[in-house]
Amino acid sequence: MPAMMLLWGVALVLATAATTFVLHRKLTYGRGPEPDGLFWDVFGGSVVILPAILVPAVHWPPAGLIMVFVGGATVAGTLASVRKVERIHAAEPRRRAGFTDDAARHSSILEQWRRYELDPAQTIDFPAMTDVRTVETAALSRAMREAEYCKVTAGTDYRAAVERLAEALAAAERAAGVPTAALPAPR
Repeated sequence: MPAMMLLWGVALVLATAATTFVLHRKLTYGRGPEPDGLFWDVFGGSVVILPAILVPAVHWPPAGLIMVFVGGATVAGTLASVRKVERIHAAEPRRRAGFTDDAARHSSILEQWRRYELDPAQTIDFPAMTDVRTVETAALSRAMREAEYCKVTAGTDYRAAVERLAEALAAAERAAGVPTAALPAPR
């Protein structure tokens, strides 16, 4: 008897979670090309869900009530989990308004800084741009890490981090003595 309850309980939880997930997706994001898809999803789920409730109830009547409770808890848990994942997904920085512009600016700033790292003439002319013992260059390094972190972390202000990176690069260039004429035109 306990093994049968466990077996039907597992089947109930899996079928209920899968059916709830599929129905939520179709009702939220569209039903797809098949007009009767929603009916067949409900039917397919109920082919497993109803026997998982009824068979244990035939052997022990309170089991039916327990299985109904388990099914309801599974529906609630599945919906709560799906909504939480959707909130997390929606909060991803790359889904925010203006992300592509901020990412392009971030990339442009890093490209500007890379000249000091990769061009031997720039490294020789402006050694302070690669020396993190210099206060401004250390601040630039921290701003780079912050911008990269904000680019991939939900709940952060990526645009402000990119702005701070631009300011840190300008400050490091001023401190290193980079002439204004040598700086590329802003994009």
